[in-house]
Amino acid sequence: MEMPLELKAQHSARRILLHPAKLAVNALMLLFTASCIFPLLWIGYSSLKTQAEFANNILSLPQAPQFGNYLEAIRLTNMLQLSWNSARVTVLSVIGITAIAFVTGYITARIDFRGKKAMLFYYLFGMLVPIHALLVPIYLLFKNLGLADEWYTLIIPYIAFNLSLPIMLVSSYVTGIPREMEEAAAIDGLSFSATMFRIILPMAIPVLTTVAILQFFSCWNEFSFALVLLKDEALRTVPLGMSYFKSQHSTDYPQLMAGMILSMLPVTVIYFAFSSRIIAGVMSGAVKG
Repeated sequence: MEMPLELKAQHSARRILLHPAKLAVNALMLLFTASCIFPLLWIGYSSLKTQAEFANNILSLPQAPQFGNYLEAIRLTNMLQLSWNSARVTVLSVIGITAIAFVTGYITARIDFRGKKAMLFYYLFGMLVPIHALLVPIYLLFKNLGLADEWYTLIIPYIAFNLSLPIMLVSSYVTGIPREMEEAAAIDGLSFSATMFRIILPMAIPVLTTVAILQFFSCWNEFSFALVLLKDEALRTVPLGMSYFKSQHSTDYPQLMAGMILSMLPVTVIYFAFSSRIIAGVMSGAVKG
């Protein structure tokens, strides 16, 4: 059936009015995208400039790429030691976060017990409290207990302050798994713990992978706890190493940016390698919840 001429005219007019609106939205999104990408490009080509070139014009391209800035950044900061410190703390923290989040998320999703809502609110409250408000009491606590300035010092707050979101993700994901899986396991004689680790754990790998990758980013880039709780330079992490480029009266910005590029390499590689898993894990948890 052919559309009446009046309806055709209204439809055409609507399309004409919407077309500029779509162009405006696309232009705005393009502007936001450029504002996110340009700083990364600027850091990249600025790391290849000399200090004089950077001081003369911070936006200009380098006349001759200075790849020596990267070698100097590695030498000045002892980047290999910083990377080892960060990797050790990050990997152990991620393992602890993932394990605790899985067990806690499974229990909160499957078992009803007194105080369950209060516990969930407690974990949710942990996402609302700013970390910087707790730095002083945490420093005093660690100092009095003799936990500061040790190789394992950062693992404790990293696990404690990064549990809220992983537990919520795991709990939401497990809620979407049919209970018939556990009922069948119980009929076969599996215990509660055996069911959790042998049946549910393999099914929760997507969301646990997402949790591990996101927490890797968080722990690798963390600065505040590392600054307050570590005084020994041999224990410093990569974010703290960026302070080596700043002297009392000046800062070598090209070398600083070279160091920033080196510090971002691990998380950048991991992000592009697992970006699809991150999105799939978050979406699956959201849909199942």
